[in-house]
Amino acid sequence: MSSHEETVSVEPVPSALVAAHIVYGLHAFAIALGITGSATVIGGFVGSVPSIIAVIISYIKRGGARDSWAASHYRWQIRTFWFALLWLIISLLMVATLVGAPVGLVLLAALTLWLIYRIARGWLRLFDKQPMYV
Repeated sequence: MSSHEETVSVEPVPSALVAAHIVYGLHAFAIALGITGSATVIGGFVGSVPSIIAVIISYIKRGGARDSWAASHYRWQIRTFWFALLWLIISLLMVATLVGAPVGLVLLAALTLWLIYRIARGWLRLFDKQPMYV
């Protein structure tokens, strides 16, 4: 176990794992909506109903995963959502200015890749029953 991972002794309850899978699935669906729809990936992620439902589920279910490795997944999911929203706002403010537009567009592209990485990495580690480093 790396120094970034937490050592926990309690095995998570099955419902906490199911909910974490549902949250990753909803986030992945929101990303797919952004790719296939008229929205951007990041816009589809932070502004779509599936993603908003996912973050609400994360907040509700994280208490049931307390003291287990599954709690790190809920923190990972919640932080992914809020950091994506924060960087989306910063990027859009930059795009709105003529001088910052090129940097803002690069930030939006990087944010999209970061978002896909966060959801894929988290879901793969959940399938492997490994905690997330947060």
